[in-house]
Amino acid sequence: MRELLPYIKLYKKHWFGLSLGMLLSFATLFASIGLLTLSGWFISAAAVAGLTIARETFNYMLPGGGVRGFAMGRTAGRWGERVVSHNATFKLLTDLRIFFFKKLTPLIPGKAVNIRDADMLNRLVADVDAMDHVYLRLISPIVVGTLGIVCLTAFLCWVDMTLGLVLGGLLLTLLLIWPVVFYKLGKRNGEALTRNKADLRVSTLDWLQGYSELTLFGAEQRYRDAILKAQHRLISNQRFNANISGMAQGLLILINGWILVLMLWLAADGVGGQQPDPMIALVAFATMASFELLMPIAGAFQFLGQTLTSAKRLNEVILSKPQVCFPEEDVAHNNQFSIEFDNVSFGYPDGSRNALSTINLSLESGKKLAIVGQTGSGKSTIIQLLSRYWNVSGGSIKLAGQPIEHWSEAQLRKATSIVSQRVDILNGTLRDNLIMAKPKALDSELRLVLQKVGLEALSDDNGLDAWLGSGGRQLSGGEKRRIGIARALLHDAPILLLDEPTEGLDKQTERQIMSLFNEHFSGKTVIFITHRLVDLDKMDLICLLEQGEIVESGPHEQLVKAKGRYCELLQTL
Repeated sequence: MRELLPYIKLYKKHWFGLSLGMLLSFATLFASIGLLTLSGWFISAAAVAGLTIARETFNYMLPGGGVRGFAMGRTAGRWGERVVSHNATFKLLTDLRIFFFKKLTPLIPGKAVNIRDADMLNRLVADVDAMDHVYLRLISPIVVGTLGIVCLTAFLCWVDMTLGLVLGGLLLTLLLIWPVVFYKLGKRNGEALTRNKADLRVSTLDWLQGYSELTLFGAEQRYRDAILKAQHRLISNQRFNANISGMAQGLLILINGWILVLMLWLAADGVGGQQPDPMIALVAFATMASFELLMPIAGAFQFLGQTLTSAKRLNEVILSKPQVCFPEEDVAHNNQFSIEFDNVSFGYPDGSRNALSTINLSLESGKKLAIVGQTGSGKSTIIQLLSRYWNVSGGSIKLAGQPIEHWSEAQLRKATSIVSQRVDILNGTLRDNLIMAKPKALDSELRLVLQKVGLEALSDDNGLDAWLGSGGRQLSGGEKRRIGIARALLHDAPILLLDEPTEGLDKQTERQIMSLFNEHFSGKTVIFITHRLVDLDKMDLICLLEQGEIVESGPHEQLVKAKGRYCELLQTL
């Protein structure tokens, strides 16, 4: 049960709603038991009174009003309990998803790199949803059931001490035994159900994302069969759960009948030392109604194995320590945004060799550095280290004279603008996709930057409210790249990191973007990564990377005169 502790702590924020939900649930249960018990006594007492002279003095109005009151209270209580409990539970699940996402974000890409997208989605959706069982199917039924048994036992003890203690003892015994039995019965199946649900999502997403390639290479049927097998296993788990639920209800009905016979036998000579009278019906109907207290408990512990497995899967993420940790306080620096690499080495966790080896670079504030090299030479890794996507394996990186590890995340993001190779477009308006870089930007600023990057046509129809992404306009690779450039221009940070910014653009657009960059470079510290040796004569420093090492560095003219590797690459263009 300790797997549930990180989530139970979140209940403190919603204690009032959750407590009110349990109180309303108890009130509903009290009204339901009271309705059946009072009705049974009232019908019996009215029948007896009708056969005797008591029919003229019997009070029909008060019990009838009580029956109507319990009926209305049961209906109102059930509605109120559903509204309050589910409202509190949905708020709790919202907080839980936010809590999970906050724990997940610092783990990217280190700890989360080996978790499939579909599996991560399953944890964020299905496994988090399973946490509502903790309150709705575990805590609430146990608390309400225990309180209900105590109150019912006290009431029957007031009527007849022996009958009250017998029924209370039997109900309490079932309350202790029933959860353990059905937890054992459902534990293994619940664990398998959670795993098979995740396998089904992963298999389905693999099939959907790779359908074209799988069809071309004749592997589509094999992946479809994997989906069907996962689906069959999941249906088997669900069928087993249904069988357990049916058995639990059947056994409760059977035990209820046995206990009812026992209570009738004990009450046959009269209740509370009196002669046999309608109070026997009250005891009988109270016994029948009492099993409504136990009905939810078997189901609660039947699903506990599934809930615990989901909690373990979530704990694999939220209890992991991120490889990259940021300090909370900002670092003091000289506002001269220089960049320095001192014997930096780095290797990816699943790599057989270092992506970078003994990198030494010194870039003064306001200067421009171009890093060139073939694909896989380590160019993009430098950008990832500067954005602290990863920590260096050896050596150190300094920004503005301070170690990069001392910079808070907000301070680092504010100081850098990045155009990466992959630009993500959110499902939202054109405005939404731009103001993330500058939340307070005016519409006039957004239109101006779109014009600068040659995307003014995107706002022709609906203006900045044009919908992008799913259900809206789909952008080409070049348009996505220019959206990324527009974000960098809006962010306007003192350090500009560009990773293949003109990749996927035609020659005319490339010249336009390079001209825009040259204008925007003024006064900024720039690292420009490219394998297209264009406009490099305008850079202050050029570094040539090969297999993670700097083989040549210097200004463009110096490298050309040296007639080394850089000069050879220029001549091949």
